[in-house]
Amino acid sequence: MDTLKSKGTSWGWRVSIFLFCVVAAVSGQIRYSIPEEMRKGLFVGDVAKDLGLDVKRLVSGRARLAIDDDNQYVALNQNKGHIVVNERIDREKLCAKKSPCSFSLEIVLEDPLELFSITIEIQDVNDHAPAFPKKEINLEISESTPTGTVFLLDSAADPDVGINSLQSYSLKANEHFVLKQHARADGSKFAEMILQSGLDREKQSEHTLILTAVDGGEPQRSGTVRIHVSVLDANDNAPVFTQSLYKVSVFENVLRGTVIAKVSAIDADQGYNGNVTYSFTHLEDSSCPFEINPYTGEVKLTGDIDYEVLPNYEINLQAKDPWGVMGASKLIIEIADVNDNSPVITMASYSGRISEDSTPGTVVALISVQDKDSGKNGQVQLNIDENLPFKIKSSLRNYYALVTEQSLDREKRSKYSITLTATDEGLPALSSIKTVVLDVTDINDNAPAFSQSVYSTQVMENNPPGVEMLQIHATDPDQGQNARISYLLIDGEVNGNPVSTYFSIDTESGVIHSLRSLDYEQVKEYKIRVKAQDGGSPPISSNATVIVHVQDQNDNPPQVLYPVQTGGSLVAEMVPRSADVGYLVTKVVAVDVDSGQNAWLSYKLQKATDRALFEVGLQNGEIRTIRQVTDKDAVKQRLTVIVEDNGQPSRSATVIVNVAVADSFPEVLSEFTDFTHDKEYNDNLTFYLVLALAVVSFLFITCLVVIISVKIYRWRQSRILYHSNLPVIPYYPPRYSDTLGTGTLQHVYNYEVCRTTDSRKSDIKYMPPMSQSLVSVDDAGTETLQNGEQSSAVSRMSTLVS
Repeated sequence: MDTLKSKGTSWGWRVSIFLFCVVAAVSGQIRYSIPEEMRKGLFVGDVAKDLGLDVKRLVSGRARLAIDDDNQYVALNQNKGHIVVNERIDREKLCAKKSPCSFSLEIVLEDPLELFSITIEIQDVNDHAPAFPKKEINLEISESTPTGTVFLLDSAADPDVGINSLQSYSLKANEHFVLKQHARADGSKFAEMILQSGLDREKQSEHTLILTAVDGGEPQRSGTVRIHVSVLDANDNAPVFTQSLYKVSVFENVLRGTVIAKVSAIDADQGYNGNVTYSFTHLEDSSCPFEINPYTGEVKLTGDIDYEVLPNYEINLQAKDPWGVMGASKLIIEIADVNDNSPVITMASYSGRISEDSTPGTVVALISVQDKDSGKNGQVQLNIDENLPFKIKSSLRNYYALVTEQSLDREKRSKYSITLTATDEGLPALSSIKTVVLDVTDINDNAPAFSQSVYSTQVMENNPPGVEMLQIHATDPDQGQNARISYLLIDGEVNGNPVSTYFSIDTESGVIHSLRSLDYEQVKEYKIRVKAQDGGSPPISSNATVIVHVQDQNDNPPQVLYPVQTGGSLVAEMVPRSADVGYLVTKVVAVDVDSGQNAWLSYKLQKATDRALFEVGLQNGEIRTIRQVTDKDAVKQRLTVIVEDNGQPSRSATVIVNVAVADSFPEVLSEFTDFTHDKEYNDNLTFYLVLALAVVSFLFITCLVVIISVKIYRWRQSRILYHSNLPVIPYYPPRYSDTLGTGTLQHVYNYEVCRTTDSRKSDIKYMPPMSQSLVSVDDAGTETLQNGEQSSAVSRMSTLVS
């Protein structure tokens, strides 16, 4: 036996080395055939080549094997596209006597999802020798047993199949017995020993025979058993069963201890020789779930029976009298299937999440549903709730695909609890429920939304830089980074400057700050555009308008426009002595750049030479006489008017108005030229005139030398340039107003000057002043020239210039 095992092991290695695979592609299926007992890592088949797939596709698709059984007999090498042995395969353990022996698996590819079915057939290897259930067979045979009597022998068991299974029996040569072999309907063989010559107990009471069982493998394996024959005294009738074949059917869920059959045999002998005992013979499996009462012939269930494991049992019956004379029959027990297995739901491929932009028809999961029952008991339907946007599509061999039926929206529903119900068609039907949770992942499909499209706020002018004005807020129904909102200012200009120089916005909180002090008098209202942008890729944004109203503050005092206050000369308003009550002397004109009540002005007479002579209109600033002017009133009147606004606190400005009460200019001049600094002014004037004359003389000589030098240089370069016509460049200065003049007598002089590049050809023209209704006296007491004197002076000036 050890030699046979050694040879069998050697043969197994040779099979592993000379491995062969048979590939058959039928309707998208692949079939491989390999011998059992292959060591781990040996090659089974090149699925990448046989399926026409690129190895890169296996890697990128995260190819894996989906095997129904818990045993992972084979594994997938993604890098080569090969299926290799993962663990030792025992065909006898996997399939017992079933032939051909195979198991199925699927290759699952993801992204996109693909499914390929593969069947691997396991070929038998002669790794078992035939073995008898006992080491010795004891037979008691009466000497009166007639020749030709058949003695059933225990069969040898060989778990191998085909040619490797038990093929024949042989009996060691002897003079009394010969061996006859028989084959059952299932192909198994058993042997009968036939008495070919009568026994004589007196000559030999015991016989020892050797029964050998051999298989057809290469190398051949065998097993032996010793047959001990005890010769009994005469008993000339053998028990006979009432039926040559007993057949019963029992459900697989029958309880242990249940009597499922009763057999009986009759022995024609009487008395002690007619006592019959029953037993099973030819049992190839010691774990038989049945037993027979040796005295009553009742067959009881003692173990578990399962239709899915073995659908029927074939048992040999033996009836034996006390003298060892036996009769034989057969009992066939058929196992009826019961719907005792609920469907098993397995998630073959399931990630638990799906993007909300998935199109209808997207595969969510690949589901395997298995039911070990047969017939209708094993036919399964898989269903889900009808109110969900998903549906079930059947796939290959008990596989189902869960696909989307409608478009998804995470903002409406972000999670689905899907209940899978698998129900078979048995009576009563059995079902299994499995609940899976599917999360809908977010995409950036919603723009941030402001709480209002236009925001308005008010801020007081002269605000400190950095003051918070208002906070804007936007919401985004998306999730995560897609809902993270940043607030930004949209580029724009305010008074020609970027808006970012005036305002800033906190990108996280949306708080808008003023970067500088605002001035109501410059800009009363700011309109800025803000943007809320999410953190998606690409980002989505929306805009809103923020209006900032600047509130006025009383930060500007009134400004007096008339009369203009100067320090160079004095201007007086003339009032004739014949003026009546209410005579309009002049009007103080003032403005306030503030607004509202901050710009409401009121006029008051603060000081006056004679307060009883003049008054100021509170609202209009008109200065009028309040009584008749008399000869006793002083010629020179000085009024101080204060202008106040209505702000809180109020601001004010003062203006001095000089009034000359006289009927003629000489009278006015005699009064306004009386100053103590006349002599000082004349001395200073003489000094300045001498200094100016010296400077002008120096400049004249210098310019003359420069001009002569330039002329000589140009004459040498080109005589044409010397004779060319010089262009005349006219110059018209704007109208000049003497800022020292106030009142109605304006010192306005107009000059029209024409200059050329040749100073010898320049000219100046004087135009008389527009109005001379007032007397103007400067601080030194020098009066302004009148019409005739001015004309003479201008004539003399023109002569000097020429």
